[in-house]
Amino acid sequence: MYVTSASAKEIRLTLEVALDLVNALSADEPIDSARTRDLLDHQGFTRAAGAPDAEVARVNARLGALLDRFRSLPDGTDLDTVEWVNAELAHLSIAPTAVTHDGAPLHIHWTPSTATFDDQVIADILMALAQEVCDHGTTRFGRCAATDCDHLYYDATRNGSRRFCSDPRCASRTHTADHRARRRNT
Repeated sequence: MYVTSASAKEIRLTLEVALDLVNALSADEPIDSARTRDLLDHQGFTRAAGAPDAEVARVNARLGALLDRFRSLPDGTDLDTVEWVNAELAHLSIAPTAVTHDGAPLHIHWTPSTATFDDQVIADILMALAQEVCDHGTTRFGRCAATDCDHLYYDATRNGSRRFCSDPRCASRTHTADHRARRRNT
């Protein structure tokens, strides 16, 4: 992931892909490595396309081990979040370097070039989460308002008005049900 001075856009993209993966890992059907690879590649993790299958599978396993932590974000305190993020970061080899490659602008790599793909992804996610908690606390993390969904979302709106996860069916179902209820009551 390209982080240019921890830009808000890159933090948002990293946190959104992290929560998409967390939501997929929380689902009844397990997420496979191909879907994880596609999500990461689509969000700018340039090593995703060529990463070994075992390292992509470890991304799922490592995020799976953190599911409860991520799921606690909407209800947790900033200090609780900082505590577990710092504990996870302590296990990683963090060696920030400013680099440019493949036509990309100058950006920061949090891990050394020898880091495994899963270490890189986990470091990027944790650093984005740390930056978000420093800037805004955990207030931008929420749980989908649809009655049959408990997926997480990251609210990057200016006024904090997001209510639904990234699945467009959740908002559609809720709005349709609300509309029908209003029509019945008139």
